[in-house]
Amino acid sequence: MATFLYRLGRFSFRKRRLVALLWVAILAACAFAAAKAPAAPDDDLVLPGTESQKAFDLLDQRFPGSSSDGAEARIVFVAPDGQKITASANKAAVEKIVNEVADGSQVKSAIDPFTTPDAVSKDGTTAYATVTYKEKSADLTDGTKNTLEDTLQDGKAAGLTVNIGGSALEPEPELGGVTEIIGLVIAAVVLVITFGSLAAAGLPLLTAIVGIAIGVASVIAIGMSSTTTTLALMLGLAVGIDYALFIVSRYRSERALGHSAEDSVGRAVGTAGSAVAFAGLTVIIALAGLSVVGIPVLTKMGLAAAGTVLVAIVLALTLLPALLGFAQNAVLPRKQRKGVELSEKDRGEKNGKPNMGTRWASFVTRRPLAVLLFSVLGLGVISIPTFSIELGMPGDESQPTSTTQRRAYDALADGFGPGFNGPLTVVIDAKGVDDPKAAAQQAAADLAKTDGVVSVSPAMFNKSGDTALLSVVPTTAPTSTETKDLIHTIRGEAPALESKTGAKMLVTSTTAVNIDMSEKLSDALLPYLAVIVGLAILLLMVVFRSVLVPLKAALGFLFSVGGAFGALVAVFQWGWLADLIGVDQTGPIVSMMPIFLIGVVFGLAMDYEVFLVTRIREAYVHGERPHQAIVTGFRHSARVVTAAAIIMIAVFAGFIGMSESFIKMIGLGLATAVFLDAFVVRMTLVPAVLALLGDRAWKLPKWLNRILPDVDIEGEKLTRTLEAVPDAGASEAEHARV
Repeated sequence: MATFLYRLGRFSFRKRRLVALLWVAILAACAFAAAKAPAAPDDDLVLPGTESQKAFDLLDQRFPGSSSDGAEARIVFVAPDGQKITASANKAAVEKIVNEVADGSQVKSAIDPFTTPDAVSKDGTTAYATVTYKEKSADLTDGTKNTLEDTLQDGKAAGLTVNIGGSALEPEPELGGVTEIIGLVIAAVVLVITFGSLAAAGLPLLTAIVGIAIGVASVIAIGMSSTTTTLALMLGLAVGIDYALFIVSRYRSERALGHSAEDSVGRAVGTAGSAVAFAGLTVIIALAGLSVVGIPVLTKMGLAAAGTVLVAIVLALTLLPALLGFAQNAVLPRKQRKGVELSEKDRGEKNGKPNMGTRWASFVTRRPLAVLLFSVLGLGVISIPTFSIELGMPGDESQPTSTTQRRAYDALADGFGPGFNGPLTVVIDAKGVDDPKAAAQQAAADLAKTDGVVSVSPAMFNKSGDTALLSVVPTTAPTSTETKDLIHTIRGEAPALESKTGAKMLVTSTTAVNIDMSEKLSDALLPYLAVIVGLAILLLMVVFRSVLVPLKAALGFLFSVGGAFGALVAVFQWGWLADLIGVDQTGPIVSMMPIFLIGVVFGLAMDYEVFLVTRIREAYVHGERPHQAIVTGFRHSARVVTAAAIIMIAVFAGFIGMSESFIKMIGLGLATAVFLDAFVVRMTLVPAVLALLGDRAWKLPKWLNRILPDVDIEGEKLTRTLEAVPDAGASEAEHARV
């Protein structure tokens, strides 16, 4: 591997104009394809194999044309204190507003609450009108949305309180934000401080920007949603900067040792590039592994992000060496650019003044057991909130109280009861039953007797008369545990109904979908972990020629992900520091967050494991004792790993400032996980465990050593071969045998 990448790096260096032009052409082609691509469809939540999905599919078959892909608005009217919404003046104002909205060219229907059963609350203070549109929310014109928003002022002028729920006024997801720009600025500052050169700092940023431009354009071109695009942007930017950072740093180290620019590029790509390739592969495995969950939305998110990471790897191994060819000396430290011979201190040699990485590694290796226990205890405390995690899909109830969607939700709950915002849809499949109407009536009677049910609507049959719909209003809110229990209770009554009438009963709704999603994700968690952890351990065995080091790496990630979940629960569920990051309303953690975060964090955790431990093993295989190898590895890599972690934290933290709750959660979760993994697990636990294990850390059974391929990630074979070359500035012919 190292030899192949060495050749690739030198080729890219020599043919830098050709390589750069090829990447420019690829970028232009992707941008053109993205510009010509139609608008991406919304990511409909499909859960294959679940009861809620079976019910939806049955509805599409038996009630053709009944489902609408258009946006919907629910206008909620509340009468002034002491008045009824049915009073003549209030009724006239409501009807006028509904008629004005109904005149819109994009409106499919607008239902007058006074002509609709149960659209006026029993106390007569609240009513709602349902407006459906021909187009999706993103396709509604400004005029249509303005007409809908004008109802707020029209209602206020008539003395009514009017609020609007539904999807019609949903804001379009953002692709970036001001805080993300701040994250990029922080990354740039860290790079300048780390390298002391604007050119050296600029190359990682340039390659990362090219990478996310190609990745995001590709995602848009194939028609993926904006949420998927944002996640690809987030991960592509973070790993793109980090991967380039490691290679540029190694290039500078090789130049400091007196090698020529071309040879240094080859060596940097052959060694640090090998670490980049394998670290990136673990990230790709973790992201692509999301496909095993069986939820299409999650699969798209994982594959899009994995594709962007792959682009970042290839760019780091090809375009970056080409760019180093254009800036051979500009990326070097100031002293080296001026021709001043670097001292051992400047080179970071062991006889120079110990740097922070050396001092920290020495401290940890002197007290490994105490450091290990203290770190594990601290991570355990941070992870405590994880045991209180509650999962769900955020709806209007999770919106800030300042929004009209949240106020509409509260008004409906006050007027019609908390369960009104989450009615359950019960489908009665009576195909082949002698008396379908009797079966539906029996189902309605059984449901009405069920504890936790407020009301059951009359059965609505399809044209064939073999399928009926019942709307069941629970007594409790959509996200409450009681409502979830009610769904399980109703599903438990289905066999009894089928034995009595022959009809099948299925339950679906947003709440039912949330329950089915949580169960599906829980069922898939162990297989998913087995796939990604198994493949990653095998990959790390190949890289490190060890059994204990990969196992330690996998266990360490559990601490990182536990701490990340602890932070999410504390902020988004408990409300700690919620105001600081703009969380206006606490609520459950998004159902798909655990498995998604586990996948991404695992991949990123293996990044730092590979980058850090590779340098430690490199020193060990060159003859250093275990403790000294740890110190040597930290002397060469701690500064760069620290810079890479700060950059990644800054990039992820930038997404905390976005308005979409799911993206905000991912930003906080990933930023926390990277912080804990880089500075506590990899920089503290790893050297402590390696110090305690000593030589045992690098043992591999002989039979396993024969089976596993030798990829030479440290470049040991490459180094031995290059030492036979006459000098660093040797010709291409002299390097041809490498």
